[in-house]
Formats: sequence, structure tokens, C-alpha cells
Amino acid sequence: MSDKEIKVPNIGEFKDVEVIEVLVSNGQSVSKNDPLITIESDKSSVEIPASFDGKVKSVKIKVGDRVSEGDLILTVEQPGEEEKSVEQKTIKETKTVTNQNQEEKIVKVTQTQNLTKKDNSEASSASPKVRKFARELGVNINEIVGSERQGRIVEDDVKNFISSRINKTPDKTEVQPKKIVSEFPHSDFGEIKVKDMPRVKKLASTYLVNSWTTIPHVTNHDEADITEMEDFRTSLTDMYTGERKKITPLAFIVKALVASLKKFPSFNSSIDDIENGKITMKNYFHVGIAVDTPHGLMVPKIRNADNKSISYISNELKTVSDQCRNLKIDKKEFFGGSMTITSLGGIGGSFFTPIINYPEVAILGVGKAQKKQIFFNGKFETRTMLPLSLSYDHRIIDGAEAARFNNDLKENLGKNFAYKLAV
Repeated sequence: MSDKEIKVPNIGEFKDVEVIEVLVSNGQSVSKNDPLITIESDKSSVEIPASFDGKVKSVKIKVGDRVSEGDLILTVEQPGEEEKSVEQKTIKETKTVTNQNQEEKIVKVTQTQNLTKKDNSEASSASPKVRKFARELGVNINEIVGSERQGRIVEDDVKNFISSRINKTPDKTEVQPKKIVSEFPHSDFGEIKVKDMPRVKKLASTYLVNSWTTIPHVTNHDEADITEMEDFRTSLTDMYTGERKKITPLAFIVKALVASLKKFPSFNSSIDDIENGKITMKNYFHVGIAVDTPHGLMVPKIRNADNKSISYISNELKTVSDQCRNLKIDKKEFFGGSMTITSLGGIGGSFFTPIINYPEVAILGVGKAQKKQIFFNGKFETRTMLPLSLSYDHRIIDGAEAARFNNDLKENLGKNFAYKLAV
């Protein structure tokens, strides 16, 4: 055995060119003109071929190194005369069998292209021209199985890969989001404590992820002038005792929302059967209320809100909220809603982007009412303004309809509606 060195040949005026690919490894047999490495300059990518046959003994460079003319790439072992004679005899004996099976192998590779799962962490062997061809077609070349010697990829492999993907039945098991794992554990940076996620939040997370990833959300922000409504609400008294009635603003918002749902029925629908082009229109008005509890967010329903008075709705809101906090509410009460209201009024904040409660098609976010100077009746006055954030499913509700819905809701929360309510 004799060792020979393969060095970087004349590459013109280029120096310190980056190695972007090493195509061989220790112990691998190479033939003359087989590509060994790929280097890339600002202008082009070039493959450096082997200058003679042999077996790779030691690769001297790696991806990321910078090389110039004359730098050592690898050393190659070349067999002596006796070994060459034995090798040539073996090649001659197997040549006939190889030729007989060659056509079958080529067909097999073509047919199984893309059906074989390939580890993307393994760098694929391909010329710069083929790599460019794959990039232009939007194909990850590391997913392709090459049909040439030692898995080398040619243009036909790229074409077969695309063809098989087009004709292949989608495999749902393949469409899985890649889990991102932090490179460093949290404990590397200080003291931590790991605890179990609350069961309610764990259950809700599945629905939230489904809603956010499957529904095209759009949010319309607006403000409603509720000055007269608030004056009316705070002036309510019991007709028998004369005591002030404590009615939550949310009860008024529920009634106002129901009135708008009657006028805009598409907001009181579901498209959980969208694959078949079916829309479920609801003739009932069950308004969901997002309740903040120590266990997580729950959304019970105020059933048949259109047939209930403001006082009754206010009392029912307290009842279902207590049942949620004490985990004494029936699971069925979280389903079958028309539309959901999530209010931050008691906590603070103005506008936000609420996530739609699937399979509903819209959700109303309510912020904290604030007193502002508003140009009203020809002059600036202090008015009570309520932030509204309406998220809707853009597959069934367009922007113009959402704006009209918000305008109607603002009217329902305004002066005329407030005084017509039955208490």
C-alpha cells in the first residue's frame, strides 16, 4: 500500500474559499474524478475531484474551513500490484451480474423515491447545479434519496421526488409540528421549580391551539359610548325596598349582544363541517361568558339569554361563576354556545385580541370603561367609553360585516337601548 496526497488544485485568483460540503469520509473508496469537496466563493460553487483512484485514509478538512491552492484535502491509500490484480479479477467476475441487475435497481430507486424516509441531518451529495435546481423548485435536497453511486443526487432524482409528492396520498402522521427544545435547560441560569399544569388549563390548551391554528382570526377594535347606560345602571333601585340594585355591566352587554346576533345571524353560526361546505345556523341564543378561576379559564353558557331579563342574567352570571370556581358545574354547560364574551373590565386594560371559542365564529372582548373627552353634540364632553375587540372567523365573516356588527352593538349599548330594557 502507498499513500498519496490530494491537494486543492489551481482555482484561479480565489483564496481562502469556504468549504461548504465534504463528500467523502475515512475508509471510503474513490475513483478518479469523483467529487471530494465543494467550495463556494462569492461568485460560484465548485467541486474538487479526486485526481486518482484509492481508498480515503484521512480527511484533513471539514465544512467551514477556508482553503487556497495547494492546501491538503486528504490522503489516499493506493493498492500494490498484487492487490490491483485481485481487485480487477473480482470486478470482472461481478460485472456480468451487475449489468443484469442494473436496470432493475434503477427502476426500483425511481419507484421508491420519496417513500424512503431519510435522516435530514445527513448531508446529501449533489452538484452545485443540482442544488440550485432543487432550491428553485423549493425542495429540501436533504430529503431526496440519490440514485447514483453512494447516493449522489442528479436532476432526475429531484424531478421524481416532486412527482411522487404530488401523487402521494397525504400522510397525516408526517404533518407534525417540529418540537423545539431549548439548547440549555432553565436550571443552568438559576433556581427553578417544576410543577404540574392545572388540569383545566391543560384541557383548554388543546382547544386554544386548534382554534388559533385552524381559524383565520381578524380583530375589529372600536369604542362604545355607554354614558347613558352607566347612568341608567347605577340609578336602578328595588321597587319594594328602595335599595340600589347591583347589576353588573356584563348583563347589559349580554342583552346588547343578543340583539345584534338577531340582526346578524352569521355571527350565530358554526362551520365545523366546512370540509363539506356546510354552515350550522343557530336559532337559539346561548351566550358564553369567560370566567377567570384559580383553576384556569372556563366558558359556561347563559342559556336562552334572549328570554331573560337584565336582573335574571346578572344573578345567573354570579351563579355560574361560583359554580366554575368551585368546580361544581356540568361539563355540558361549556358547549353549544352562540358567541362568547370575554371581559377584562374588572381587571383593567383596553384593547386585546381574544381567541375564538371553537366551533363558534366570533368572540367579543371587552376592556375597562374609561372617561374621555369626546366631541359630542357640537362640543367636547366627558363621556364613558367602553373598548370593544371583536375577533371573527374570516372564512365566513368579512371585514365590512364585522364593522357593521360593531356599529350595531354600539347602538345597543347606547342611550336608546338602555332605557328600553326590562329589569
